[in-house]
Amino acid sequence: MSLSVTSSVSSRNAARGLLPLCAAVGAYLFYLSAGEIQLRDTDTMWQIRVGQWILDHGAMPTSDVFSFTRFGEPWISSSWLSQVVYALVYGGDWAGPVILTSIAIGATVAVFLHLLSPHFDPARALLIAALALLLSTIHFLARPHMLALPVLLAFIGGLMSAADRRTSPSWWLLPLMTLWANLHGGFVLGLALIGPIGLEAIWSAEPSRRRQLVARWGLFGLAALAASCVTPYGWNSLMGATKILSLGKLLTLIGEWKPADFSKPSFFEATLLGLIGLITYRRLTLSVPRILLLLGLIWMALSHVRNIEVFAFIAPLVLAKPISEQWGNAGAAASRFEEARSVPVVTILAVIAMVIGAWVTTTMFVAQHEFKFLPAVSPVAAVDVLQQHKAQRVFSTAPFGGYMVSRDVKVFIDGRAELYGEQFVLDYYAALDARDVGQLLDLLDKYRIDATLLSSDSPAGNALDHLKGWKRLYKDDIAVIHVRSDERTGAATPAASSN
Repeated sequence: MSLSVTSSVSSRNAARGLLPLCAAVGAYLFYLSAGEIQLRDTDTMWQIRVGQWILDHGAMPTSDVFSFTRFGEPWISSSWLSQVVYALVYGGDWAGPVILTSIAIGATVAVFLHLLSPHFDPARALLIAALALLLSTIHFLARPHMLALPVLLAFIGGLMSAADRRTSPSWWLLPLMTLWANLHGGFVLGLALIGPIGLEAIWSAEPSRRRQLVARWGLFGLAALAASCVTPYGWNSLMGATKILSLGKLLTLIGEWKPADFSKPSFFEATLLGLIGLITYRRLTLSVPRILLLLGLIWMALSHVRNIEVFAFIAPLVLAKPISEQWGNAGAAASRFEEARSVPVVTILAVIAMVIGAWVTTTMFVAQHEFKFLPAVSPVAAVDVLQQHKAQRVFSTAPFGGYMVSRDVKVFIDGRAELYGEQFVLDYYAALDARDVGQLLDLLDKYRIDATLLSSDSPAGNALDHLKGWKRLYKDDIAVIHVRSDERTGAATPAASSN
């Protein structure tokens, strides 16, 4: 009888220990099956093209080579490692990038559940993970920030775990910082949070240990700063990563950098209000540093929608220990966590089985499903016309920029706002809006534009239909092309419109 009971307990413990992996595989398969949601932003295309350039030249870019408006000006890639990895898995179709991004999402879920497991039972941990995924899915794109997300979570989770234990961070977090700094410029967030999270550890520690903790966290912060500079660009990686924050008014015009909009109901709004209500109803008490951390995460999410995913995954880590201690989950959850670590053989076998199953499922699904990029930002036919027309200086919209870079067409603008600068991009938006036709014509003359490639419903495109010196060359449901009317078009140039 005792042998039977022991076996049953071990089986349950093994199941609990496998929870992060099971959830990770489930998340991976879900986002793989919905792969097109990752292919909505043409920044993916120029990111891959940068990776291909690095592989082709065996060097790091230090100046722009993809535009004609900023050609040769200083520019570094703060996401070079992610770009190279994406370029390696891109085989002319989009299966590779979708699979890689889905793996990153699965890894994020596994790390998240591992960090939550000492504080919550499996059901609550899964619920929190599901909420975090729902909040973040809008920003789940096949771009470098996705490869950095599990690293971000592991690094900041390591800091919070140290603060929860009232000790200093593990030095093993430093390689994560170096990896993060090469994957994506968001590593500056990790550096910025060392101080506030360290303050929580110091605040909660016994007075006799505070001086020692101040020294250790300070030393770790300096070491992390040094680790973030272990990139091909050295110190310049840190400077380049923060350059986007100097774009001022422009950040309110770029989709993912816009502030959260509560003018209509949203899941983020409901989650935030629900959190406030829950904390108030259950009378959760937080230390001053945790309050500041939580308010800082909320402020970041309200300021820029791209930070909602940071709030979704980091705020639960800030709240986990106080909730588990004050709402009665700490002892049972910690006990389950320790028990679950005692069956390595079963866990290893289950891991192998799940990995093989996921690989077989992936192979079968990819063989029967072709991943396609969002057609609205892929003006294939229009770029064919431009190349036949031999246009050299094309005024195009930023969403088309990534696709044009992938076709080796020098662009007017693409998604690298930090390269073009605030005033340039503001002038671009003003010209695109065409409220001042003279401003549009001045910009076309200033940059010696010989053709335009705009979305089919663009105000600037509609204006060019009626402006002297310009004529429509092509239009379809995605894009419209105008050229200067005093230019001669070759006999092979398609002059027809699909509309």
